[in-house]
Amino acid sequence: MNTRTVYVPTPDGTALATDVCLPDGTCPVPAVLIRTPYGRGAHRAELRGWAAHGFAALAQDVRGRHGSPGEWHPYGGHETVDGAATVAWTRAQEWSNGEVVAAGASYAAYCALVTALTALTARDTACDAARDAACDAVRDAGPGSGPDDLSCDGVPDAVIAAVPALGLADTAREPGGPERLWARAGWWAAHGDRRDSDPDALARALADDPRLLEHLPVARLAERLAEGLGRELPSWPGLWAGRGRGRLVALGPTARLPLLAVGGTRDPFADDTVALWRGWGGPSRLLLGPWGHRLTADPSAPARARVNLGALYVRWARAALAGQLEPTRHGVIALGDSGRWHRAPGAAITLDATPSDRPETDCRWSFGSPTGLRLLHGAEFSADPDRPVRSDDLAVPADGDRADRCLLLSPPLPRPLDLAGAAVARINVTADTPSADWAVRLTALDPSGHADPLAFGIVRRTGPPGEAADVTVPLGTLGRRLPAGTRLRAEIAGHHFPAHARNPHTGEDPVTATRLAPSRRTVNPRGSALHLPVVARRRYVEPAPEICR
Repeated sequence: MNTRTVYVPTPDGTALATDVCLPDGTCPVPAVLIRTPYGRGAHRAELRGWAAHGFAALAQDVRGRHGSPGEWHPYGGHETVDGAATVAWTRAQEWSNGEVVAAGASYAAYCALVTALTALTARDTACDAARDAACDAVRDAGPGSGPDDLSCDGVPDAVIAAVPALGLADTAREPGGPERLWARAGWWAAHGDRRDSDPDALARALADDPRLLEHLPVARLAERLAEGLGRELPSWPGLWAGRGRGRLVALGPTARLPLLAVGGTRDPFADDTVALWRGWGGPSRLLLGPWGHRLTADPSAPARARVNLGALYVRWARAALAGQLEPTRHGVIALGDSGRWHRAPGAAITLDATPSDRPETDCRWSFGSPTGLRLLHGAEFSADPDRPVRSDDLAVPADGDRADRCLLLSPPLPRPLDLAGAAVARINVTADTPSADWAVRLTALDPSGHADPLAFGIVRRTGPPGEAADVTVPLGTLGRRLPAGTRLRAEIAGHHFPAHARNPHTGEDPVTATRLAPSRRTVNPRGSALHLPVVARRRYVEPAPEICR
């Protein structure tokens, strides 16, 4: 096999730096395309792995990053046009058999998906109005070309999307509204407004200025961050301008090509990964392991739940390109570090059917119940943005004096409990401010008292001060096996800082607010409960056969 660097032309004449690794031999072969802002050089081993299995493998620096000229606008319209041009270029090469798999993780997954979905919809939609709507992604997030630049040959044949970061709005805010402060500040410090990357930039800035993320307004945080970085971040305010999320998920039902969605139950984008898989119009597969955003590359990934993702990707790609995947939805979720996998809720059904035989059941844990979650303290508490509950500290107050959260605890589990699916907290609450965030953190305590994060969710509610309300807080998709003796601890708070920006409680936009006020909160245990997806019938599966059938 051999690797060389070429420059792939795009409709406006910009040539994008692309490494091409070809397998030995002269026969035309299928191709795998990765488009990334993180440096194509990081994918050299991956390219060789694909080539060793008979694929031409390409890694491309997106426009304006690393070796590619031009201006980079994160999630800009150029990603669709440049991706479609590269797919078409790949198909035209003498070493290509015409089949292309678009693949990538995080932002690179967005590049693969936006190429497949917006280019596909623009190509296949006859109605001008629908075509214009489908091509909003081309124009929306920055300068780029229009739908006329989308080649009919620019649609890939299959997509592998790992831990997908689906857009500006999708990554900037939770589905329930609160801003993801720490993660976005870290990403922008590392990659924003520069041609290369500096992954440790935020850590160094925080070492020099520990209160950096307390800066107000959030919209001008980049000015203070620039002092530590030695460079400006002019695109930071634009991150918060977009409010519409879920566009690629909404386009998913228009797809007919195969999708492999890969994620982790500890990844912040896990729910987007599941939603993408669940709504996809073509054959879709989901692999949800006990991983964070780095998947199996994370040193803390449980050894018993490790999967050879490279081998799985190759096997799935071959089946997808050969048309051997069943035209149904299949998926698996790892039960934590147990080494066991369970079918994902909604899997193994026809795409037009309604699931009738669910292997999981909703289990209700009522607040204030001796067999559910017993109230320890904090039915009334103060959410003070000057002293917020911290996201990076699992310690809880020993007593209820000056309570800053509502704290509840379950009795020990009498037997092991398997969880697979979506969890939710439904709480009856009151706030004395016009805007209030409600954060619910669920922790598993082993018999020795060791705390392990289990689930988290946060939503924003606006309404008349003092008005009781029923609030639903999604807690994400769980995949865990809890041993006998485990206790569940639930915290309900008004903040989750610095992971999320502080709600100022004044009714102002938290991104532009400069004044903070405390908020008095009340949780009514009688009207509140935790709902967990308990596996009713344990039917374990092996991930690779389930994904590739």
